[in-house]
Amino acid sequence: MSQFMSDTAVSPRGESRWRAEVHLGWRIGSVANGGYVLALVGRALSEALNQPDPLSINAFYLAPVALGEVELAVESISETRSTQFASADLRQEGQLKLRATAAYTDLDLLKGPDWTNVTPPKVPAFDEAASLAMSHLEIHQSIDLRMVQGAEVFTDGQTNSSGEFVAWLAHKDGAAPGPIDLLMFADIMPPPIFTLYGAYGWVPTVELTVQVRRKPAAGPLLARHSTRQVTRGVAETDTEIWDSDGDLVAIARQTYKVRMPKAD
Repeated sequence: MSQFMSDTAVSPRGESRWRAEVHLGWRIGSVANGGYVLALVGRALSEALNQPDPLSINAFYLAPVALGEVELAVESISETRSTQFASADLRQEGQLKLRATAAYTDLDLLKGPDWTNVTPPKVPAFDEAASLAMSHLEIHQSIDLRMVQGAEVFTDGQTNSSGEFVAWLAHKDGAAPGPIDLLMFADIMPPPIFTLYGAYGWVPTVELTVQVRRKPAAGPLLARHSTRQVTRGVAETDTEIWDSDGDLVAIARQTYKVRMPKAD
């Protein structure tokens, strides 16, 4: 079993209730990464529902999640032949930390036309970008993040005002990504506002929506993480994720607050 599978495992605690553990290796500072926390919720939904895969999931982050046990409660709202709708709450020490709503389906059974006007950015291949791997956060012990656009923000302290990061993403243990993994990868990159103001400050996520379009092929993922507007300390980030075959496998949007350090 891969590290990610093990560290997002859930166990039943009664009807529609599940237990999970927030593990080391997935934190930003002392707080669990929001995408990892969403993956815990996504895993519980997958276990509880009749459909296995997230199609769309929307979460509101009510309070930070720390290491240790969490409890999840899943409620089925409605179900059609191909889609099941549900809500899920994540609590830690009795406090509600995250509330999500989701639509689940079987991605292998999706049928219909394909069209896109979005193409992956042209970047060095994954194997050519080994020197760009990030290592300064705990989460980089679990995720191989190779920043192919915007690395100078971290290596040289230089902003480029692009509002965009592009990176290769993969599990450090070489595990192939799956649909639940995409919930985590959608929030694993640094906030693009770092390209505007520098890599400091606090950027708590308010809300995150991830749409999964297909199961990813084995191999590294390429992600573009971009912000176009900051308004009175509130920003959005749009994320596009392509698999190793060049197929768009997930898109995401999050709302977050920008909290700059106070001047001395």
